[in-house]
Amino acid sequence: MNNPIWVMTSAFKALTLKQIVSKTKIIGAQGMELCVFRRDGTRADHVATHLDYEGFGPDQAKRLIETCQREGLRFSVGAYENLIGGDPVERAHNQDHLLKLIRIAHLCGGDRNDVKVGTFVGYNHELGVQDRGFEKNLEEYKRVFGPIVRYAESLGVTLVYENCPMEGWEPATCPTTFNNLPGTLAARKLMYALLPSKAHGETYDPSHDVWQNINPTDVIQASDMARIHRVHIKGTRNLNSAARIHWGALYPMQAVDPALAKRAGVPIPAHAWDRHHYEPMLPGFGGTDSMDWRCFLQTLMQRGFYGPFVIENEADNSAHTGNLGATVQGFQAAVLCMAPIVWPLVPNEGYRFDASSQKPLAEPSARDIPVKTMRDLA
Repeated sequence: MNNPIWVMTSAFKALTLKQIVSKTKIIGAQGMELCVFRRDGTRADHVATHLDYEGFGPDQAKRLIETCQREGLRFSVGAYENLIGGDPVERAHNQDHLLKLIRIAHLCGGDRNDVKVGTFVGYNHELGVQDRGFEKNLEEYKRVFGPIVRYAESLGVTLVYENCPMEGWEPATCPTTFNNLPGTLAARKLMYALLPSKAHGETYDPSHDVWQNINPTDVIQASDMARIHRVHIKGTRNLNSAARIHWGALYPMQAVDPALAKRAGVPIPAHAWDRHHYEPMLPGFGGTDSMDWRCFLQTLMQRGFYGPFVIENEADNSAHTGNLGATVQGFQAAVLCMAPIVWPLVPNEGYRFDASSQKPLAEPSARDIPVKTMRDLA
C-alpha cells in the first residue's frame, strides 16, 4: 500500500514545465503525466503541450531526468487523438506525432524509468457504419498499430491506451457516441489478442464506466492486470435528470430540431458532450460521486497494481472553472481523499507516500536516434 499519486498536466495548459513541477509539489503528488499534444492539432478540449517535441533530444532528456530526480518526481508523456479515423491528413499527422512521443520516452529511459506513452486509438466511422463495422475497426487497429507497437517494443517503450469512448468527439447530431476503440473491456481484450506484444497496455479510467452504469471494480476483477500500467483518477456523478428519464441511461440524447423538441417537451443536448447525463468530478471535492473509491482502489492494490494513480482534473468545480486556485484545490482534495487508502500511516505525520521505495531514475542514453514516420515503418 504505497502507490504514487500523479497529476495529469492537461489542467495546467498555460503553465510552463517549471511551474508545473512546483504545483505538483504543492499538491503533494509524486509525478506527472506530461501532456505533449500537437500544437497544430485540431482537438480543442483538454489539450496542452509541456515538452518541445520538435526539438527534443538527448540533452533535453538528460535535463528532464535530472529535474525529476532532484525534485523526487516521476513522469510519463501522452497525447490523445484519433489515430485510425477522422480526416486522413490529420490522422497521418497524429500517427507520426505518436512516433515522436515514443522516441521521447525512449530517450528518457523508457520502461527502465517507467516512462510510458499515453494515447487513444480512435475510431473509423466510415468503417463503423458498415456491416461488421466494429470488427473492421479492429482490423484497422491491427493494421495501423502493428508497426507502431513493434517500433515501441524495439525501443523498450510501452504504449498505454485510455478507455474513454470520447462521447463528445463528434457533433451532437452524430447518432453514436462511441469514438475510441478501447472504450470497452471487450475491445481491449480483443486488441491484445490481435497484437499479443507486451509493449502495449492501458490506462484505466473508472469514470468512463461509471456513466455507462458499469461497476469499475467488476472491470478490474475481469481485467488482465499485466496490461494495466496507469489508472486515471476522475470521478463521475450520474445525474437523475429529465434527460435520463426521456432518453434512458443506455443511449445518448439525440439532437433534433429545437423547435420540435420544445413543442414536444423533450430535452436535447446543449453541446456535443452533453449526451450521457453525468457531471465530471474529483473524489473528495465538492460532494460525493457515483462510485465506491475505497473498494475500487483496494481491489486494484489487492490484485497487484503498483503503478501511479494519475489525477485527471476535468471537474466542473475545479479545472473547468478556469481558476488556477480551484484547479490546485481539486488536485489537493483528491490526494487527501486517496491518501488513507493508498499510503501508509506515518507516526505523527499522517498518511504519507514512502519515497524510500522509489528507485532512482536511470541516466538516459546519450545516443540520439532519428525521428521516424509511419512511412519509414512501412
